[in-house]
Amino acid sequence: MKSKNTSPYSLPQHVVVEEEVLRDGLQNENRLFSTEEKLSLIQSLLASGIKRIQVGSFVHPKWVPQMANTDEVFEKLPNVPGATFTALILNRKGLERALACGVKHLSMSVSASETHSRKNTNCSTKEAWTRIESLIRLARDHGITVRAGVMTAFGCAYEGLVPPERIFRLVERYTALGVDEINLADTAGLGNPRLVFEIVRDVKRIAGTIPISLHLHDTRGMGLANMLSGLVAGATIFDTCVGGLGGCPFIPNAAGNIATEDATFMANEMGIDTGIDIPAICTLTHTLEKILNRKLQSRLAGLPSSTCNLEASV
Repeated sequence: MKSKNTSPYSLPQHVVVEEEVLRDGLQNENRLFSTEEKLSLIQSLLASGIKRIQVGSFVHPKWVPQMANTDEVFEKLPNVPGATFTALILNRKGLERALACGVKHLSMSVSASETHSRKNTNCSTKEAWTRIESLIRLARDHGITVRAGVMTAFGCAYEGLVPPERIFRLVERYTALGVDEINLADTAGLGNPRLVFEIVRDVKRIAGTIPISLHLHDTRGMGLANMLSGLVAGATIFDTCVGGLGGCPFIPNAAGNIATEDATFMANEMGIDTGIDIPAICTLTHTLEKILNRKLQSRLAGLPSSTCNLEASV
């Protein structure tokens, strides 16, 4: 019997899942996926009930060749009512490419870590903020909804724990700019449930009614626990990746995102609606395993297929 939402703490009735497999999932892979292959993945994701998909990033193909065909993929996307196709940008050139493709929702972020900022974007955090502030204003002037993010919000692989004041300062600036969503990223997967709860709780107080999303990597196996803490603290949007693919090219040993099927299964079992067909996602994970010729880190997809349909025992 599926458990009812009768916990002593508050949980949302519904969460939004943003699928990251085409961007975060593929950016670390040596194998390059064609436009047709990416469009096929998108069709499978839509058929599974996923309505929000990060299609790619508008970055220089020299640095991330896996994203070289992002423009072409956007130009060939299906017209699906209710679906949101997003992209990541880092600079003015990326925004110009996104505008040319008619993108309606963009993600852009600043790192809370000076070292990670220089390795990821080749600029200081101060320079990164100046850049993103102008990008946010320009994107909103063109009617684009903006998700503004804080990378390394729960720890940096190079600097360790990031002072929370840095995160809060960025969130205050984002709030003043009127962004549509604030994303907190555990870029290196170093967060723990208590830290995630406290940061999300305090960010929510600053952001007011602006939705909070979490981008969680599973480097130390605490991704789902961190997701639960985020849920309790008030986050309602979660980045996930089919099979648990992903990782940051500029952070050694950073694991992938929390697996879409694992995160969705956990939410559903707690009575939180996601609208996602879990067996369909597991099937897609198995397809990717064949294409990539390796086992992915998904827990649910590694179990017998009947497991995806089991209801929790209480």
